[in-house]
Amino acid sequence: MTKQGGEFFSLDFVEIKLRAVTFMGVLAGVFIRPCKGIKKEKRMSWIRFAAIAVVVVSFCGCGAEDAALTPEQVKKEAVAVEAAKARTLPKTDAQWKKELTADQYYVMREKGTERAFTGKFHNSHIAGTYRCAGCGDELFKSTEKFESGTGWPSFWKTAKEGTVASITDNSHGMARTEVTCKRCGAHLGHVFEDGPKPTGLRYCINSVSLVLDADKDKKEEKK
Repeated sequence: MTKQGGEFFSLDFVEIKLRAVTFMGVLAGVFIRPCKGIKKEKRMSWIRFAAIAVVVVSFCGCGAEDAALTPEQVKKEAVAVEAAKARTLPKTDAQWKKELTADQYYVMREKGTERAFTGKFHNSHIAGTYRCAGCGDELFKSTEKFESGTGWPSFWKTAKEGTVASITDNSHGMARTEVTCKRCGAHLGHVFEDGPKPTGLRYCINSVSLVLDADKDKKEEKK
C-alpha cells in the first residue's frame, strides 16, 4: 500500500458540507449572540478563533475509533463473509432492512456515507479480498489498496471486471460517479480521477459496505 501525498483535502464534499453547516450553527448560537455588545473588530476576532477551533476538533477528533484489526475482529469478518455469500438474491427492501445492520442499511441501501476515519478498514493492512457486505461478491484486493488520507478505504482498481457498476450521481449539487455492487446493487461509495498510477482512479469506499476475506496463509502486510 503506497502513501499518496497531498490528498488530505480530498474529503467527500458531502461530509465537508455537513461539517461546515454544523460549525456555522455553533458559531451563530454560541458566539455571535453573546458578543453583540463587543466592538466589531474584537467580535470578528472571536468568531474567527471559534471557527478555526471547531474545524480542528471536527477533523482531528474523528480518527480515534480505527486501528489495525484484532485477531478476534478478523474471525468475525470471516463469519460475516460466509453470511454475505449465503444470502439469496434478489431481496425486497424489507428483507434487506431485516438482514443488515442499521449502519449497513443506511449506507448500502439508502446511499448514506459513514464518517471519515471511523470505518474499520480505512487503516487496515491485512492481506485479503474485500467483498460486498450484502452478497459476498469479490470487489477489491488489499494489494490495490492505498493510503489516500481521506479517511475512507481507497483502491486504485477493482478486483476484477464487471463486479462494480458506475452510476452518474448529481445529488447535493455536485457531479460525481457513484459505485455500486453490480450483483446486489449495494451502494459502495464514489470513484474519483485523482488516484495513483497506473489507473489514476481512487475508489473511495465505505468500510461498512465491505467484509474482509483475509488470506489465511499471509501475515499482515507491512505498509
